[in-house]
Amino acid sequence: MASSLIFLTLLLFAVISAVSSCPPSERAALLAFKASLTESYLGIFKTWSGFNCCENWYGVSCNPTSYHVTDLNLRGESQDPIFEKLHRSGYITGNISPAICNLTSLSTLVVADWKAISGEIPPCLTSLSSLRILDLAGNKIAGDIPATIGNLRSLAVLNLADNQISGEIPASIINLAGLMHLDLSNNKLYGELPSNFGKLTMLSRVLLSGNQLAGSIPKSVRNMNRLADLDLSLNRITGSIPAELGRMKVLSTLKLDGNSMSGQIPDALLSNKGMGILNLSRNGFSGTIPDVFGAESYFMVLDLSFNNFSGRIPGSLSASKFMGHLDLSYNHLCGTIPIGTPFDHLDAASFSNNDCLCGNPLKAC
Repeated sequence: MASSLIFLTLLLFAVISAVSSCPPSERAALLAFKASLTESYLGIFKTWSGFNCCENWYGVSCNPTSYHVTDLNLRGESQDPIFEKLHRSGYITGNISPAICNLTSLSTLVVADWKAISGEIPPCLTSLSSLRILDLAGNKIAGDIPATIGNLRSLAVLNLADNQISGEIPASIINLAGLMHLDLSNNKLYGELPSNFGKLTMLSRVLLSGNQLAGSIPKSVRNMNRLADLDLSLNRITGSIPAELGRMKVLSTLKLDGNSMSGQIPDALLSNKGMGILNLSRNGFSGTIPDVFGAESYFMVLDLSFNNFSGRIPGSLSASKFMGHLDLSYNHLCGTIPIGTPFDHLDAASFSNNDCLCGNPLKAC
């Protein structure tokens, strides 16, 4: 009788354990993912043992009811104590196994800042319909962005920055209606932005710097009412600045430096009360600088250097509420530098290499 009771107790325990553990197929998927990577410094995968991947597996989280794996969060530059104790940041070689696509309930996939993970993005990732965060930044991932990326209709964050990804931005990206953060900076992307890029109306940050993107800025961006940060610097963008950018109410950071753009600055861009960082340097912009600054102008950075601006420095700059970094060097400006704020705290480098500027901090007129 006692032995039967013990047997039933063990059987019940086994059943309960099985029910409250991650599915064997998902455990196998994680182990296949682990097998495709080599991590020799931190030993983070040493916790990936035992049958229950929902319990104490580093970076793995599960649904508390269904026990399906919902989050895989592995970041090499984390402030996690395991990194701080060893005084190291992450370093992993290998590639991302397509087996990860067997985690069908995955909502977060972060495998970022490991320096040396290579290979391509598994195309099957676009079948993970619950995925909200995809962050593979800071590796050596190459190849194209999957053409079917637009299938990830729940995606809110797409971060593939600081890799070696090439090809064009897939046209299907405009189907990511809930996308709020897009970072594809510092890759090898080329081609043009989709003309209907503005359909991504939930976007607040678009970071595309350090690629080989060409063409002009689509006018459809005017529909992106939540856009606060647009960085297209260090590309091959041509054309002029769409006037619509100056009428965007929450756009506070615009970086277009290091492109091949031309034309004049729209007045509305400089008079936009919300604009705080504007970098148009190293382009071919010309004409005069609009004299449209006022008491609500608050620029932490205004960099118009290395262009073809002519005429005088706008006197209304003196009326600005704040002007942190101002750089007008390497243009064709002429005339007297205005006096007072912000000009009394700027050095000569802010005005150097113009045609005939004079006055403090340059030579007297």
